[in-house]
Amino acid sequence: MRIIRTEEIIKHIKEMCIEANHFLSPDMEQAVREAAASEESEVGKHILEKLCENMKIAGEDMIPVCQDTGMAVIFMEIGQEVHFAGSYLEDAINEGVRQGYQEGYLRKSVVGDPLIRENTKDNTPAVIHCRIVPGEQVKITVAPKGFGSENMSRVFMLKPADGIEGVKQAVLAAVREAGPNACPPMVVGVGVGGTFEKCTILAKQALIRPVQEFSEIPYIKELEQELLEKINQSGIGPGGLGGTATALAVHINTYPTHIAGLPVAVNICCHVNRHVVRVL
Repeated sequence: MRIIRTEEIIKHIKEMCIEANHFLSPDMEQAVREAAASEESEVGKHILEKLCENMKIAGEDMIPVCQDTGMAVIFMEIGQEVHFAGSYLEDAINEGVRQGYQEGYLRKSVVGDPLIRENTKDNTPAVIHCRIVPGEQVKITVAPKGFGSENMSRVFMLKPADGIEGVKQAVLAAVREAGPNACPPMVVGVGVGGTFEKCTILAKQALIRPVQEFSEIPYIKELEQELLEKINQSGIGPGGLGGTATALAVHINTYPTHIAGLPVAVNICCHVNRHVVRVL
């Protein structure tokens, strides 16, 4: 059995919160630069070039790449041979978020009660998803999620008879409704299957997949490519001001489901699509 002290968890999550909010992941940075080079609209190209300039300034001057530094979403894949020593794991995760947002001078955007809406002043609590996996490693993904794009996400409880065409129409409808509000160019995460809550987690996890990496399932890969092409033909474009780069990627995750259902979730993220992954 491997022992990991929770002080190490705190340290890594603190650093990852700061890193995720100041630097785009290499795949996202490359995707934005390629979109700027290929954008056909003059206005769209100008917007994408400004986004590239913004990335450069944020990294050099350690300024957040977006003023909305998000609600911290943490995915933990924990090897079953790991034992955590020290504080309660969820407390350690939230302490890492607290330190990261305070020491990184990141905007605190979390309210403690969804209706009373008093700010917690340290961006906690995080949204935490833990999964036990084989082995003795711990994989941590920190994915701060801004709410301009989060608010544009949708769940569709389709009928089985709606089939693949129903899934296509659901995704395209969500993107059309999002329009400029999701700060395009966007990444579109899609979850298909499971239950009401499972499909939404699948969609959130789909956003973390590297931009150039398609599904290993052949027909899902074809669906990702088809939807990306159709979204980029929508004319929404960078900033919603027209152009050919509305989405940088469409990622679809699937899961077995009930004979009576076809749940579909669409979780949209803006061009920063912040995420940092570390394996301990």
